[in-house]
Amino acid sequence: MSENRALQRAHVLANHILQSPPLPSNLSLTREVCLQYSPPELNESYGFEVREMRKLLDGHNVEDRDWIYGLMMQSNLFNQKKRGGKIFVSPDYNQTMEQQRQITMKRIWYLLEKGVFKGWLTDSGPEAELRKLALLEVCGIYDHSVSIKVGVHFFLWGNAVKFFGTKRHHEKWLKNTEDYVVKGCFAMTELGHGSNVRGIETVTTYDPRTEEFVINTPCESAQKYWIGGAANHATHTIVFSQLHINGTNQGVHAFIAQIRDQDGKICPNIRIADCGHKIGLNGVDNGRIWFDNLRIPRENLLNSVADVSSDGKYVSAIKDPDQRFGAFMAPLTSGRVTIASSAIYSAKVGLAIAIRYSLSRRAFSLTANGPEVLLLDYPSHQRRLLPLLAKTYAMSFAANDLKMTYVKRTPETNKAIHVVSSGFKAVLTWHNMRTLQECREAVGGQGVKTENLVGQLKGEFDVQTTFEGDNNVLMQQVSKALFAEYVSCKKRNKPFKGLGLEHMNSSRPVLPTQVTSSTLRCSQFQTNVFCLRERDLLERFTSEVAQLQGRGESKEFSFLLSHQLAEDLGKAFTEKAILQTILDAEAKLPAGSVKDVLGLVRSMYALICLEEDPSLLRYGYLSRDNIGDVRKEVSKLCGELRPHALALVASFGIPDTFLAPIAFNWVEANAWSSV
Repeated sequence: MSENRALQRAHVLANHILQSPPLPSNLSLTREVCLQYSPPELNESYGFEVREMRKLLDGHNVEDRDWIYGLMMQSNLFNQKKRGGKIFVSPDYNQTMEQQRQITMKRIWYLLEKGVFKGWLTDSGPEAELRKLALLEVCGIYDHSVSIKVGVHFFLWGNAVKFFGTKRHHEKWLKNTEDYVVKGCFAMTELGHGSNVRGIETVTTYDPRTEEFVINTPCESAQKYWIGGAANHATHTIVFSQLHINGTNQGVHAFIAQIRDQDGKICPNIRIADCGHKIGLNGVDNGRIWFDNLRIPRENLLNSVADVSSDGKYVSAIKDPDQRFGAFMAPLTSGRVTIASSAIYSAKVGLAIAIRYSLSRRAFSLTANGPEVLLLDYPSHQRRLLPLLAKTYAMSFAANDLKMTYVKRTPETNKAIHVVSSGFKAVLTWHNMRTLQECREAVGGQGVKTENLVGQLKGEFDVQTTFEGDNNVLMQQVSKALFAEYVSCKKRNKPFKGLGLEHMNSSRPVLPTQVTSSTLRCSQFQTNVFCLRERDLLERFTSEVAQLQGRGESKEFSFLLSHQLAEDLGKAFTEKAILQTILDAEAKLPAGSVKDVLGLVRSMYALICLEEDPSLLRYGYLSRDNIGDVRKEVSKLCGELRPHALALVASFGIPDTFLAPIAFNWVEANAWSSV
C-alpha cells in the first residue's frame, strides 16, 4: 500500500516536471486508503414506524403533499440536477434576480395548470383550508420565493378581498384571482411605518361629485414599500390608507386599486420602483408604490367593516375606532399561521441534511490507527443537533394545533388565535434561524455551498422574523394580552378561562427541592415548572406595571419600562403552549414504540427549554443544583435519541430529491467525474 502511494506521488511529480503521460488508470489507490461513503441506512435501524410518525408530524393532507411533491419532480421547470447518483430539485440561486423572478412565475403557472390552486378562494370550510395550507407548505420546502409569491396573491390579496369585502367584491374578484386573471398584491407597509399600521401616512379622500375615492402618497415616507409582486407582475393591489371624510380621519381602511393594465403597463397616476436585490427571496418582485391623485370607484372600498354612501356619509356598525381597527387587522392572522408552519418545515430541511451528513461523515480517531468516528457519535455533535430536532418536533405539533384552531375559528376564538399565532410566529421563526445556523456549522464548509441548501436557506428565511409583524413587537403583544386578561379576571373576581391560563385558578405548584432522572422526565413535573414560570412572570409583570403607574407613569410607558419582564413572559407563555400541544399528541397515542420515542422527544424539548432560560435561576424556580441535573439529563437524552436520529428525520416525509447532495453520497457528488 505504501509502495503504491510512493509510486503515485513519483508519477505526479514526473508528470508535472516532464509533462509525461498521466498515470495508467489500472494503477490506483486501494479502497483502504480512500474514504468510502456508507449510507446511514446500512448501520442505523428504525425503532418505530416512520410512516405513522410522519402522519403525526404533517398532521393533515399527507396524500396531497405527496401529490405536489410529485408534480415538482416531474417538471424540468424545477431545475433537476444529478449529484452523487441521485436527482435533486432546488432553485438555481446563481441566476440573476430577473431570471429568478421569471422562473418563479413560470413555476406558479405550471402549478396553476395542474390544478394546485383550485378552490383556494372559491371553496370554503376547514378541509379546503387545510388542503391549501398543506400545498403551500410544500411550495415553501421547494422554494420560499414560490410560497411567498403564492401567499401574497392568495392569502394577502385574496383573503383581504374575501374577508374585508362583501358580495360585490367576491363576485368580481375571487374567481379571477384564483385563475390568475387578476394578479394581486398587498400594499400595507410603508417606508416610514411597518409594524405600526395605525401610523401609515397614505391618505384617501372622497369626491361625492364623481363618487370616487382619491388616493395620495403625501410624502416620501408614505411610499408603499416591500410590496411583493408590485415590481413586475401584479395588476391590482389592496391599498391600506387613512380615510379622511369631510375633514375627519376615520382611520385605516382598505381599497382595491389597479396598478397595471393587462399588457403589464403601469397605470396613470401610479409610480412603481423596484426594491432591488435582497439577501434572499430574489424570486419575489418586491416593489415600491406612489399614488398621485389616483381615482378609484366608490365600490372599491372593501366595506365589510365600514362604508361611504354615494353622497359622502361615513357609516359603520362598529363605532369605537379601536375596535374598528381591530376588525380590519383580524383577518391578517392567517399570515402568522402560515409563516409559523413554514419556518418549521425549513428547520426540518436543515436538520434532515445535517443529521444525514453526520451519520456518514467521520472525523478523528479515538485511538492510534483506529477508525474515524461518525460526527453524530460525538456527544458534542449530538448536543448541537438533537435538542434542536426535539424542539422542531414539538413545534410541528404546535403549528398543527394552531392551524386546526384557525380553520375552525369562531368569533369567540379570534382573540386566542391572535395571541397564540403572535407567540408561535415569533418563537418558531427564531428557532428556524438558530437551527439553520447550527446546521450550517455542523456540516462544516459544505454548508457554504449553495447547492447544499442549509447556508442559502438562512438568507431565504431570515425575513420571517420581521415581516407580518416584528417578532419582538409580537411578543410584547402577547404579554399585553396576558396582562389585560389577568387584570380583568382579578378586577371582576372571576376565574381564568382561555389562553391556557386555567392553571392559575389552582394553587401554585410546589416543585421538589431535589430532582431525579424520573422526576425530570415526568410530564406532570414539566407541566408544573412551565406553569409556575408563566404564573410568576405574569404576576411580576402586572405588579411592576402597577407600581410604575402608581408613580405617575402612563400604562403604555410602564409597558415600555417593563420590557424585560414582558419578553420573559411572552417566551414562557409560548413555550408552555408548545409543550401542551406535544403532550396532547402523546396522550392520544396507544402504547408502543412511536409513543415511547415521542416521550423522549417531549422530555428533551421541555428540559432544553428549562436549561436555556435564565429566568429559572433568576427568580428561583429551580436551584443551581436542579439546573445542573437538568443539564446532565439533556446529555443523557441525547444519547438515548441518537439511535433514533435517522428515523426521526426520515419521519419528516421530505423526499430525498428535495434535500441536498451532502445528505447522501457526498463523495461521489464531489468526484472529478461530476465536474
